[in-house]
Amino acid sequence: MTTGLRIGVQLPEVERRVRWPEVLSMARAADEVGFDSVWLGDHLLYRDDRREVGPWDVWTQMAALAASTTRVRIGPLVACAAFHPPGLLARMAASIDEVSGGRFTLGIGAGWNETEFRAFGVPFDHRAARFEEAFGIIRRLLDGEHVSVRGRFHTVEDAVLLPVPERRPPLMIGSTGARVLRATLPHVDAWNTWFDAFGNRPERFAELSSWIDGLVEDAGRAPGEVLRSACALVVLDRASTERAVPDGVVPLEGGPDDIAGGLRALAAAGAGEIILVVAPITERSIRDLGEAIEIARREPDGARRT
Repeated sequence: MTTGLRIGVQLPEVERRVRWPEVLSMARAADEVGFDSVWLGDHLLYRDDRREVGPWDVWTQMAALAASTTRVRIGPLVACAAFHPPGLLARMAASIDEVSGGRFTLGIGAGWNETEFRAFGVPFDHRAARFEEAFGIIRRLLDGEHVSVRGRFHTVEDAVLLPVPERRPPLMIGSTGARVLRATLPHVDAWNTWFDAFGNRPERFAELSSWIDGLVEDAGRAPGEVLRSACALVVLDRASTERAVPDGVVPLEGGPDDIAGGLRALAAAGAGEIILVVAPITERSIRDLGEAIEIARREPDGARRT
């Protein structure tokens, strides 16, 4: 169950101010110690009564990381389809996949943070309907089609991706919305959910994954055709103030064996990929987690038969 487990890590978003050299060092550390992937959030602005913060542009950073790493997969967690015209988003995805040598995964969703939509003039209404139209255009362009659509929200006329991409990058939907899932599960390679949707608890992830099974079957596919990707909160230092632990969430913590046990439990609950959301998120944290992910991938004692 666990030997084929993919383990990734989310790089910093707004936990603190992080400059490019530190981001690059963390990505290269993940490359070196055995992580399968690195992920970056696609947001423009967070604003509340306490703070006003925003991350670096995700597409610029992913392109730079694609050219600066050698092994890890790279992707947005997840790209907001509303932030760019769908044809341009497809072009950016194809270009980053080319730069990375086929190491890009297009995680995509409809977005949720109304503050950033309003601040940057992005329409927030009819999000599911807008997403459905955009996703259809993006998917078809990445499949190599000439696409013409005169929709309610988007119009393209004989659009095509040139130069012709070597392949279609894998698609991952990040959503628990039934309408968005029904629009995407007939086509995507993976489904991802954030840790607070299942409390970081394997038994609740299994329940959520079972619901996805039904939607995948409704789409005419076998459940095993869609990889289950779980974001998991890992707390390495309880004194860290970088990321608060939400009520009802049980983080993975302790030594390498403890964290590895938590990863194994999520894998046993159906997660084929686990993306670690780490507090604190530093190069040292990433290197320290190398042992835990190595343990998590080992065959359990007695699992091998001669």
